[in-house]
Amino acid sequence: MMTPTKQGLSMTRSQADKSPSALADAPANRRPAALLLATLLALVAGAAQAQATHTPAELKRDAQRHRAMAAAHEAAARCLDAGNPYETCLKQLQVACKGLGIGKYCGMKHEH
Repeated sequence: MMTPTKQGLSMTRSQADKSPSALADAPANRRPAALLLATLLALVAGAAQAQATHTPAELKRDAQRHRAMAAAHEAAARCLDAGNPYETCLKQLQVACKGLGIGKYCGMKHEH
């Protein structure tokens, strides 16, 4: 089977399969770096846009939520330090964090 090429010439299917693509033309050792750079640039641009949309009042409320979550986690740590069962301390954390954090771990999960 004959396939067209960029120059208008034709080649066989096996020749077309062996033809280098644009990505294959790039040095193999530079492809991961280019992908990483593109990903990092996208993340930085997204972070800059997200920060630009917060008003000073929203930032103040966010800081208050972080302090409330920190206090709830500190109370949970003290509960565990006192020798209380994990389940008891988790229930207290869930009550203290209601409406603040995401999920049953108050926005913070770590390994056990």
